Amino acid sequence: MSKVSSCLPGNLFQNIPDTLPDELFQELLSGDQFKVERIVSRGHTTPSGEWYDQDWDEWVLLLTGAAKLRIEYKKELMELSPGDYLHIPAHQRHRVEWTDPDQNSVWLAIHFKP
Repeated sequence: MSKVSSCLPGNLFQNIPDTLPDELFQELLSGDQFKVERIVSRGHTTPSGEWYDQDWDEWVLLLTGAAKLRIEYKKELMELSPGDYLHIPAHQRHRVEWTDPDQNSVWLAIHFKP
Protein backbone atom coordinates (compact mmCIF):
# COMPACT_ATOMS: atom_id res chain seq x y z
CA MET A 1 0.00 0.00 0.00
CA SER A 2 2.68 2.51 0.94
CA LYS A 3 5.73 3.48 -1.11
CA VAL A 4 7.65 4.50 2.02
CA SER A 5 8.36 2.35 5.04
CA SER A 6 6.27 3.30 8.03
CA CYS A 7 7.84 5.24 10.89
CA LEU A 8 10.83 6.43 8.84
CA PRO A 9 11.26 10.21 8.63
CA GLY A 10 11.77 12.02 5.36
CA ASN A 11 12.40 15.59 4.29
CA LEU A 12 10.73 17.20 1.28
CA PHE A 13 13.66 19.58 0.78
CA GLN A 14 16.45 16.99 0.75
CA ASN A 15 17.76 14.66 -1.95
CA ILE A 16 17.00 17.05 -4.80
CA PRO A 17 19.48 16.65 -7.68
CA ASP A 18 21.67 19.65 -8.55
CA THR A 19 20.57 19.38 -12.18
CA LEU A 20 17.00 18.66 -13.24
CA PRO A 21 16.73 18.02 -16.99
CA ASP A 22 13.09 17.03 -16.33
CA GLU A 23 10.64 17.78 -13.58
CA LEU A 24 11.11 15.40 -10.64
CA PHE A 25 8.04 13.39 -9.54
CA GLN A 26 8.44 11.25 -6.42
CA GLU A 27 5.60 9.18 -5.00
CA LEU A 28 5.76 9.37 -1.20
CA LEU A 29 2.68 7.44 -0.14
CA SER A 30 -0.22 5.72 -1.87
CA GLY A 31 -3.34 3.71 -1.15
CA ASP A 32 -6.37 2.41 -2.99
CA GLN A 33 -7.94 5.85 -3.39
CA PHE A 34 -5.04 8.31 -3.06
CA LYS A 35 -1.43 9.16 -3.92
CA VAL A 36 0.87 11.73 -2.29
CA GLU A 37 3.83 12.97 -4.30
CA ARG A 38 6.61 15.51 -4.22
CA ILE A 39 7.17 17.44 -7.42
CA VAL A 40 10.28 19.56 -7.98
CA SER A 41 10.36 22.08 -10.83
CA ARG A 42 13.16 24.43 -11.82
CA GLY A 43 12.11 26.34 -14.92
CA HIS A 44 9.92 23.45 -16.10
CA THR A 45 6.57 23.95 -17.80
CA THR A 46 3.92 21.80 -19.42
CA PRO A 47 4.94 21.29 -23.07
CA SER A 48 3.36 23.74 -25.50
CA GLY A 49 -0.14 22.74 -26.55
CA GLU A 50 -0.45 20.03 -23.89
CA TRP A 51 -2.82 19.97 -20.90
CA TYR A 52 -3.11 17.81 -17.81
CA ASP A 53 -6.52 16.09 -17.82
CA GLN A 54 -6.62 13.63 -14.93
CA ASP A 55 -9.16 11.05 -13.83
CA TRP A 56 -8.68 12.07 -10.18
CA ASP A 57 -8.87 15.24 -8.11
CA GLU A 58 -5.58 16.91 -7.18
CA TRP A 59 -4.83 19.14 -4.23
CA VAL A 60 -1.47 20.85 -4.67
CA LEU A 61 0.54 23.02 -2.26
CA LEU A 62 3.55 25.07 -3.34
CA LEU A 63 6.14 24.85 -0.56
CA THR A 64 9.04 26.79 -2.10
CA GLY A 65 9.73 28.72 -5.30
CA ALA A 66 7.18 30.32 -7.60
CA ALA A 67 4.85 29.11 -10.34
CA LYS A 68 2.15 30.20 -12.76
CA LEU A 69 -0.69 27.85 -13.66
CA ARG A 70 -3.38 28.11 -16.28
CA ILE A 71 -6.83 26.63 -15.80
CA GLU A 72 -8.45 26.09 -19.20
CA TYR A 73 -11.56 28.23 -18.65
CA LYS A 74 -9.81 31.13 -16.86
CA LYS A 75 -8.27 34.05 -18.74
CA GLU A 76 -5.67 35.05 -16.15
CA LEU A 77 -2.74 32.97 -15.02
CA MET A 78 -2.79 31.87 -11.40
CA GLU A 79 0.41 33.02 -9.70
CA LEU A 80 1.47 30.79 -6.82
CA SER A 81 3.88 31.64 -3.99
CA PRO A 82 5.02 29.46 -1.08
CA GLY A 83 2.02 28.46 1.01
CA ASP A 84 -0.49 28.79 -1.83
CA TYR A 85 -2.63 25.73 -2.52
CA LEU A 86 -5.21 24.76 -5.10
CA HIS A 87 -7.84 22.04 -5.54
CA ILE A 88 -8.09 20.88 -9.16
CA PRO A 89 -11.17 18.70 -9.81
CA ALA A 90 -10.93 15.61 -11.99
CA HIS A 91 -10.90 16.41 -15.73
CA GLN A 92 -10.27 20.13 -15.14
CA ARG A 93 -7.70 20.79 -17.84
CA HIS A 94 -4.72 22.72 -16.52
CA ARG A 95 -1.08 23.39 -17.30
CA VAL A 96 2.05 24.82 -15.72
CA GLU A 97 2.99 27.94 -17.69
CA TRP A 98 6.07 28.96 -15.68
CA THR A 99 8.23 27.94 -12.73
CA ASP A 100 11.15 29.92 -11.37
CA PRO A 101 14.30 28.90 -13.29
CA ASP A 102 16.62 30.15 -10.52
CA GLN A 103 15.30 28.11 -7.59
CA ASN A 104 13.50 24.88 -6.84
CA SER A 105 9.74 25.01 -6.79
CA VAL A 106 8.80 22.17 -4.45
CA TRP A 107 5.19 21.01 -4.57
CA LEU A 108 3.24 18.59 -2.42
CA ALA A 109 0.45 17.00 -4.45
CA ILE A 110 -2.34 14.79 -3.17
CA HIS A 111 -4.28 12.86 -5.82
CA PHE A 112 -7.57 11.27 -4.81
CA LYS A 113 -10.72 9.81 -6.32
CA PRO A 114 -13.57 12.32 -6.59
